[in-house]
Amino acid sequence: MSSAWALGKTAVLGLGMEGQTFQNLSRRSDCVLNYASAPLWRAVERLAPLTGASPVPADKAAQFRTERDKFGAAGLTPIRGDLVVADRVAECPIQVEARVLDARPLNTGDGGVIEVEVLRVYVHPELAEPDLRHVRVAEWEPLFYVFRHYIGRGVELGRTFRATTSRVSA
Repeated sequence: MSSAWALGKTAVLGLGMEGQTFQNLSRRSDCVLNYASAPLWRAVERLAPLTGASPVPADKAAQFRTERDKFGAAGLTPIRGDLVVADRVAECPIQVEARVLDARPLNTGDGGVIEVEVLRVYVHPELAEPDLRHVRVAEWEPLFYVFRHYIGRGVELGRTFRATTSRVSA
């Protein structure tokens, strides 16, 4: 996945067209967005050379291999979805069950856009504010994939006047 953003109960995913994910989400309406923390980068990287396609497309055969059990290959634990027919990743501190509303290629042909409706959000207890409606931002170190590098977050630079959670101490 190249990018993702959310607004209210909608999330938009940007995907390359050469991968299996766009085709899968175009055919199946249920999905889970698993938000990994920085320490999970090795598990994510174990997934990188895997595809569900069999046979592996010729242009990918030198670097990729077919793997049906991606949870096992990555050393991750599946949790059955409550509202969707897709598994969540137990180790991911934030998991979002969603349903595909639209899947379309970009007009440029460079990729595709998947629009999903958020159905339910799960947050590990250590990251949940007492109101169970907000994430303890200071406690979470999300994993970012930036120009083919895995990074965690840096020092907080500031926060918007509308922030509802406590300030991160410097």
